[in-house]
Amino acid sequence: MPKSAGASGKGESRYKALLEKIFFDHYRPGDQEVIFERGELTDAARDLNIVLPKNIGDAVYSVRYRTPLPAKVAAIQPSGYEWVIDGKRRPRYACPLPNASRIVPHENLVTIMLPDATPEGISAYALSDEQALLAKVRYNRLIDIFLGIAAYSLQSHLRTFVKGVGQIEIDEIYTGLDRSGRQFVVPVQAKGGNDKLSSVQATQDIACCNAKFPTLICRAISAQFMADDLIALFELTVQGGSVKIVDEAHYRLVPSDQISAEDLAGYRQRKNSLKT
Repeated sequence: MPKSAGASGKGESRYKALLEKIFFDHYRPGDQEVIFERGELTDAARDLNIVLPKNIGDAVYSVRYRTPLPAKVAAIQPSGYEWVIDGKRRPRYACPLPNASRIVPHENLVTIMLPDATPEGISAYALSDEQALLAKVRYNRLIDIFLGIAAYSLQSHLRTFVKGVGQIEIDEIYTGLDRSGRQFVVPVQAKGGNDKLSSVQATQDIACCNAKFPTLICRAISAQFMADDLIALFELTVQGGSVKIVDEAHYRLVPSDQISAEDLAGYRQRKNSLKT
């Protein structure tokens, strides 16, 4: 049986070939949602002569959270909307067509330099961009600084099932409190390299925290490595069915002697201008 385009490749190209076939097996012009079953991955792999990964759910997970949908799928999105993969219930998935919610760093936002408190051993031996980013956020207390609360890492890579959403994984989850005694739960998604922040993951992180920690205030964070190790942090919320950016800040971690008196004066002036 001849292989389809991209079927002989590995990783992303293999997964995208599978998802593209399954999508167009179901899609009809005008559809606002396309639903498919997990077992269809096996059938599609057989038809395309693709060797499935041991964990077939990884094909969905990769495109759901890490990489864009296949180009042919994206090409039929109406302006202002985008297809996403959303968990419905085991073992079912859906590709609904919500309003496009882009989580992209603003290039012209001011950069805030902070003394780098990352242990050298962590910087030297972190195994992936995502893990390195989570470590830098944790050791430099960037959640505390960004949100203005005392935050404590509770668990990394929390995998759980949320009713009405499906199985999800939160990169890291914090608890926190402020000077008034309010308590918070802070889910964090982290992306490095060419990975893009996912509005779907943000929505599901918030849904998970509302279900698992109903007495705590959820403040969802997305972290992204930009060029030159610049770290962008976003606070996100869901409004009108779409993910919205509440706040954004860009941090660069540097040796303390690289932060000049002029830099500090500039930060002081900006703080004062916010109060007036």
